[in-house]
Amino acid sequence: MFTITQKSIQWGNDTLTLETGKVARQADGSVIATLGETSVMANVTFAKQAKPGQDFFPLTVHYQEKYYAAGKIPGGFFKREARPSEKETLVSRLIDRPCRPLFVEGFKHEVLVMATVLSCDLVNDPDMVAMIAASAALTISGVPFMGPIAACRVGFAKGAYVLNPAMDDMTQLRNNPEQRLDLVVAGTKDAVMMVESEAYELSEDEMLGAVKFGHAQMQPVIDLIIDFAEIAAKEPFNFSPPDISALFGRVKAAGEVQMRAAFALRDKQERSNAIDAASAAIKAAMAPEDLADINLGSAIKKLESSILRGDIINGGARIDGRDTKTVRPIICETGLLPRTHGSALFTRGETQGLVVTTLGTGEDEQIIDALNGNTRSNFLLHYNFPPYSVGEVGRVGSPGRREIGHGKLAWRALQAVLPAATDFPYTIRVVSEITESNGSSSMASVCGGSLSMLDAGVPLKAPVAGVAMGLILEDDGRFAVLTDILGDEDHLGDMDFKVAGTAAGITSLQMDIKIAGITPEIMEQALAQAKDGRMHILGEMAKSISGPQAFSAYAPKIETMTIPTDKIREVIGSGGKVIREIVELSGAKVDINDDGMIKIASNDAAAIKKAYDMIYSIVAEPKEGEIYTGKVVKLVDFGAFVNFFGKRDGLVHVSQIASKRLNHPNEILKEGQEVKVKLLGFDERGKVRLGMKMVDQETGLDIVEKKEESSEA
Repeated sequence: MFTITQKSIQWGNDTLTLETGKVARQADGSVIATLGETSVMANVTFAKQAKPGQDFFPLTVHYQEKYYAAGKIPGGFFKREARPSEKETLVSRLIDRPCRPLFVEGFKHEVLVMATVLSCDLVNDPDMVAMIAASAALTISGVPFMGPIAACRVGFAKGAYVLNPAMDDMTQLRNNPEQRLDLVVAGTKDAVMMVESEAYELSEDEMLGAVKFGHAQMQPVIDLIIDFAEIAAKEPFNFSPPDISALFGRVKAAGEVQMRAAFALRDKQERSNAIDAASAAIKAAMAPEDLADINLGSAIKKLESSILRGDIINGGARIDGRDTKTVRPIICETGLLPRTHGSALFTRGETQGLVVTTLGTGEDEQIIDALNGNTRSNFLLHYNFPPYSVGEVGRVGSPGRREIGHGKLAWRALQAVLPAATDFPYTIRVVSEITESNGSSSMASVCGGSLSMLDAGVPLKAPVAGVAMGLILEDDGRFAVLTDILGDEDHLGDMDFKVAGTAAGITSLQMDIKIAGITPEIMEQALAQAKDGRMHILGEMAKSISGPQAFSAYAPKIETMTIPTDKIREVIGSGGKVIREIVELSGAKVDINDDGMIKIASNDAAAIKKAYDMIYSIVAEPKEGEIYTGKVVKLVDFGAFVNFFGKRDGLVHVSQIASKRLNHPNEILKEGQEVKVKLLGFDERGKVRLGMKMVDQETGLDIVEKKEESSEA
């Protein structure tokens, strides 16, 4: 009934297996990839005809994590996987980005890739397995895909690169000082197609070495997919790329002069309007059969590309007049918004981000429900890209994949310089509102985020800046690397290579390629130019703010204290009774974690002190020989019980109340009376023994010590 094909190799510390023929047999390509005990099923289907008038390539990728894969039931009310999590969205993009450029040019049929996590061993992250499964499924499906690709994760610990580090090592990179890198690299046999990373100030050479290491380590996987496809692949789909050379010739003749004049304009909006007018003029000059050709848009885009790329590769100026290495003019402003905790406006040419920082307490941390358990994040970065930022109208809704991806890139760039939670116990939320965009708004978010956090008083280890690099690569091998690319240079170029970091090193790197990969030589030059650009931007940022500013009057004040873990229960109390009482009486917010760290937050310093003192009185131990102020809570024949330390009571024996002999404590004391007592010690049963007669009840001083001080005087 089943015709099963299975291939395996030893990859790193585990066995990697590809299997097809047993599950999802109606899909065009279906592969289950297993690494260790992590399994991901990838299914590929594609339409056998393009939709009429389709003028773009409609590739859709969905990565899904099923909670049953890790033996979990989803949290929340509905107990069912619902909208994609942030990780699912990011991994969907990871799969899409290296695969999309490898489809045959001109192929505009719908393609759907679905990668489903079936099993997770909590050691091997399913995202890399999903990328391999998707590549294998595409390779055997018959779709015109010029793969395969492979992918791997690279760590950097103790000066050595690590292949596919365990999930635990990567989950909380900030808490693992030995692990300085989380890099994902994908590529073909000959070239790198995509890089995504967060890092702790790695040098350009270390980062380039990581990319080379990853590309070398993925080669056995590519060979495995090829061997697998030789047995299991379906017949290639009968598709011939359309020949648009004649159509392009007619388009060029009709509109090259007007299009060149449009690209000569320096202002983005003027240039955009002129390009639209040139396109309209070309269409007006076309014959009816050309207007009906679905490749007309591609031919016009090819004309735009040839003009922009030709001028640059032949040594001319870029469309805004710059050379290949110059960064656009930069203006940085901080402290714009009076009631926010921190704000900054970062403007670079026609790209602008208004970035706002809000400081919160432990209650504001984000709880992330994932396959490998619940985690908490005290640093959030949200990126918004409204239509007005590019002068357009459009629908505004929940964040799309692009917004989530750009926000995560900026998050990766900034997380490396955040202070430790023990030193700065705040939850930090950064929101980047892109108000103008013409290239690299994610890097504007990095720069603005750094400025905004400094304005909020966050003690960053160092400022962070980011820059986007582009590439023009011609068939004859000539190339030009572009610093600080414009939107058109991104759209019509061959690479989007974003590098962010401090003066000391790289904290984040993301690379997307629109061609079949780039060489180490190109990447090395891009990293070198990016470093120069980053240092220039850091210098411009330093002109507006030199370091962390004073806290806003509207930001919460937080004080921390650490208590023994065996005292946590006493502070919380039965059913939370004690901690609720502390919050109600003090007016401060109190947050306790499992390690015994307590965060006390309020805008009122007196409220923080009151809560601190209340907690201290619960967890602290009284010291023998110390003098305390207490209150008589009960009188008995043999003495008085005094509440002297938080809720702790002790007995003052009748013989220890006064120097003279008493028949009953009520001769001197009454319930509710405030007294000074000395802790004499503990009896054999641990009961507290207190004394009054050796303490001056007016001054609270030990009478013996008082006499000694008087004699010395």
